[in-house]
Amino acid sequence: MMLSHLTFLLLACVAVPSCAQRPQIQLRLVGPRSQVGEGRLEVLYNGQWGTVCDDDFNIHVAGVACRELGYEGAVNWAHSAKYGPGDGPIWLDNMRCSGTESSLAECESNGWGVTDCNHNEDTGVICTGPRRPNPATARIQDSRVEEVRIKPILARAKLASPVTEGAVEMKIHGRWRQVCDAGWTRNNTRVLCGMLGFPQEGRVATGFYRKLWNQKLKDPRSSLKSLTANNTFWIHRIKCLGTEAHLGECKLHVPPPARNQPSCPRGMHALVSCTAGPQFQPSRAKLPGKAKPKEEQQVRLRAGAQVGEGRVEVLVGGQWGTVCDEDWDLPAASVVCRQLGYGTAREALSRAQLGQGLGPIHLTRVRCRGYEPSLAECRSQGAMQTGCRHEADAAVRCNVPQTEARSQVRLAGGRTPEEGVVEILVSKGGALRWGAVCGEHWGLQEAMVVCRQLGLGFASHALQETWYWQGNSDAAKVVLSGVRCKGTELSILECQHHGPVHCPSGGGRFSAGVTCTSSAPDLVMNAQIVQETAYLEDRPLSMLSCAHEEGCLSASADRMEWPYGHRRLLRFSSQIHNLGRADFLPKTGRHAWIWHQCHRHYHSIEVFTHYDLLTLNGSRVAQGHKASFCLEDTNCPDGLQRRFACANFGEQGVSVGCWDTYRHDIDCQWVDITDVPSGSYIFQVVVNPKHEVAESDFSNNVLRCQCQYDGHRIWLHGCQTGDEYGANIEWDEEAQQRLASNLV
Repeated sequence: MMLSHLTFLLLACVAVPSCAQRPQIQLRLVGPRSQVGEGRLEVLYNGQWGTVCDDDFNIHVAGVACRELGYEGAVNWAHSAKYGPGDGPIWLDNMRCSGTESSLAECESNGWGVTDCNHNEDTGVICTGPRRPNPATARIQDSRVEEVRIKPILARAKLASPVTEGAVEMKIHGRWRQVCDAGWTRNNTRVLCGMLGFPQEGRVATGFYRKLWNQKLKDPRSSLKSLTANNTFWIHRIKCLGTEAHLGECKLHVPPPARNQPSCPRGMHALVSCTAGPQFQPSRAKLPGKAKPKEEQQVRLRAGAQVGEGRVEVLVGGQWGTVCDEDWDLPAASVVCRQLGYGTAREALSRAQLGQGLGPIHLTRVRCRGYEPSLAECRSQGAMQTGCRHEADAAVRCNVPQTEARSQVRLAGGRTPEEGVVEILVSKGGALRWGAVCGEHWGLQEAMVVCRQLGLGFASHALQETWYWQGNSDAAKVVLSGVRCKGTELSILECQHHGPVHCPSGGGRFSAGVTCTSSAPDLVMNAQIVQETAYLEDRPLSMLSCAHEEGCLSASADRMEWPYGHRRLLRFSSQIHNLGRADFLPKTGRHAWIWHQCHRHYHSIEVFTHYDLLTLNGSRVAQGHKASFCLEDTNCPDGLQRRFACANFGEQGVSVGCWDTYRHDIDCQWVDITDVPSGSYIFQVVVNPKHEVAESDFSNNVLRCQCQYDGHRIWLHGCQTGDEYGANIEWDEEAQQRLASNLV
């Protein structure tokens, strides 16, 4: 059934002394019965429609909403997305109204965009009485900001991607208008640049543009003179404080105050110049000479499905940690976004909506004004003594610039828009043409870049053969081969690739393909468990026959006189957490699991972890591996149920928020160090080493420990995941206090 929309334009003021600073919002009901006052409640804020969570929603809140919509009141309200789940942000949560307010914006809530809900909790209302027009609405209907853009004027600006310089245009009532430059301020430019994804504003050569403007006015072939004489061409004035996240929050005058007053007496449009973040600036050839040392970042985003979103992590004392969501809001989130080279924040997310971190929680009660150049300059408290847990990790979604990257790649032949053969647009012989990507060596890192470039999130599968997907006939020829990506590129064309195409398989059914998903798991090893449980064991060969069959001993074991003698094993427990937003599942179904007769169990993943002992320069001196014969929820935190278990050939996997524990006394949970001389080493564990299963973040799959072996005892200390510490921080020597003297 096609849903109808009943939209009402409204002006609402929050409970602050000056209404000039109050946000403009709109309400609408969505659903088949919206015309009779019943449907899902949606709010337009910051130029984007969003929903309202049903937590703490009651008849008083519903009454305020219905009266704001022009009805007499509310007879009931609906929870759990009765009128269907919405999309976009969830703007309001934990609403608290007395019932006397004239607008939802006057009620208390968690704050705009601060929520721990999902769209299955969208609320609806059932209003009563005939709808009356709201007298306050008519005065401000012309002030609704639907969309904002920069219209390039100069030839170089038109060719730029993204567009950073030009005239300001705003869409109101479905019509694009230009903004008069009278009263246009640098604060206005700052807000506009931020909402378009740019962290900073630049300077404009206004005198040069004035000459172009005057030349057009004098040109008899130009219609500019007649257009500018019409007040509907203009927006009279905008006034921003500079801390707003959207121009719609600024004070806006569409027509001039006086009826016969011209909208733009000076008759010229407002001009802006924005500065794109480093990752969106065109790459330039490096000049010879000494390169400047790269400044280490103090804040980063992790586990985001899209560019410019993720869990917020800050570097404090050389160690990365998360931020608690207490008092987390859009101004603080915007400071993070600008610091990272994006624009202002679209959403400030709470309750670990983009996954939980692991390690310290550094900050809580962060309060920013919006002008700060970095999060470190905002007021905050240390989270050590507040009791904050990783279930409350803060995250952001930032405004990012619109570039041509998304139009340069497409998927074809899939059953859904999220899967298909990868086709890219490249320049050949001075003309643009579509083509396929060679499937040889195509992997998850490359697929991740494609999915993110298309705005489809993470890659769940990377296919080197696409037998069942029919690509477009105009893109049958392979135009890209030898692709190697780090996974952080914004476009597949930024990855390393062959100069001349070299694809022995010839493309066709051997073209690269992807399947994308909005959520993914994220496995992280618990470093403390490894460090505290490590010990040595001299194990008789008579007890190692099955382990030998599975390749869990070093090569010298083949030359021993079985079953006499022993092997020296470095044993330890491992606890692997799934901190992502999707279950970690084996790549293959049960029908393809491998039976091992000796141990009498199935391996769902042939190599789940690699265990290595390395010299200090990285050379391997001993190695081991652990096949995943059992992926299960060993334990889950309070409130979560174990869903995967190995008993009775059950379904295998690791649920979101749960962990799988491999005890030290399980076969192959070791490294055979029989042939290793005493000395200093690095002990390394790599989870999901072949990237057989997609994850949202592969950078935390590696764990390393400092290892000291004297021939009789072994010490592990300073254990940490691969990206837990800053690049310039040495191993933590204080951790040696936790050494264990494990005699053979």
